[in-house]
Amino acid sequence: MDIRIRGIHKSFGSFAALAGVDLDIHSGELIALLGPSGSGKTTLLRSIAGLEFPDAGAIFFGEENIAGRPIRERRVGFVFQHYALFKHMNVLDNVAFGLRVRERGERPPEPLIRERARELIDLVQLGGLETRYPSQLSGGQRQRVALARALAIEPRVLLLDEPFGALDAKVRKDLRRWLRQLHDKTGYTTIFVTHDQEEALELADRVVVMNRGRIEQFGTTDEVYEQPATPFVFDFLGNTNVLSGEVRGRELFVDGQTVPIVTDTIHAAGPVDVYVRPGDLRIADAATPGFDATIHGTQRTGPILRCTAVTAGTGRAIEIEVPHLHYDTQALRAGQSVRLRLGQFSVFARSDAVAGATPRDAPLLIGSERQRSRLG
Repeated sequence: MDIRIRGIHKSFGSFAALAGVDLDIHSGELIALLGPSGSGKTTLLRSIAGLEFPDAGAIFFGEENIAGRPIRERRVGFVFQHYALFKHMNVLDNVAFGLRVRERGERPPEPLIRERARELIDLVQLGGLETRYPSQLSGGQRQRVALARALAIEPRVLLLDEPFGALDAKVRKDLRRWLRQLHDKTGYTTIFVTHDQEEALELADRVVVMNRGRIEQFGTTDEVYEQPATPFVFDFLGNTNVLSGEVRGRELFVDGQTVPIVTDTIHAAGPVDVYVRPGDLRIADAATPGFDATIHGTQRTGPILRCTAVTAGTGRAIEIEVPHLHYDTQALRAGQSVRLRLGQFSVFARSDAVAGATPRDAPLLIGSERQRSRLG
């Protein structure tokens, strides 16, 4: 089922939860709606489901505009964060519920309902637990029951609202892999809401990054991570360092380091913000072009050594991440001076150079630019 969303607006009082959202989702895709609290992702999901009705705009399932249709006419499967299972029903009856409450003319015979429920219980790897009640299941098992119940009605679209948010980290990671495998097997058009960047990048075919009721960027996981369209997207998808820089012709100057600009984009001269992830700052020897910083502290997390530091030129606080086994990490200690060079980075117009702008909404200087310097 293809889904097309056109000009969706939704307000709650004076708060605009959705402000003109346009989105095209292809049949069989697994789409993540990603963003911070209040970004509009859950309101968009509930509008697709029929749990909210937009103030304006259209939502097409194929060629049919279902924006004003009640949820019972949309045939969507919806999985809530907290399962919403019926406590007085066992696993089999929970899964069969959606089929049993259909109109009499559309309801399958009871033997077929039970057969379909058992097939789905096996599909979600809960065979043998048909007679258990929700209180006798783990959180991960309950979430699988909720998913099987959503699939029982043979939905046109499967919607999941932060489906793993109530689970611990290990179970959440295991269920993510399982859900991806299940999606590949069933082929349903699936949309899930999350505020977990890792979850979105690991699971989805494409990611919708939302902010303030609007879509900041929509693309594949590689596109949104490697080619962030705005400072907000770059900052939201992982730890970020922001360095002061200046574009002069075909060169970028950052804390004394000169980086040749290797893209074909025309660059406007002037001050810029250079966004670089901690893992894309490389430790270099003294003879390598770069900039200097002083280590303030270190912390090892598994195979990664994380360092806090301050740049020598502008005094910016930054973070550096280095693989523990690739460097003499004993030399990276508080008070130590290091030479750094840029690996991969993005360049945006400096927010304080644009009237009224903030770091999160500063306009792009050079479009969506993400390059590797010739030094790296």
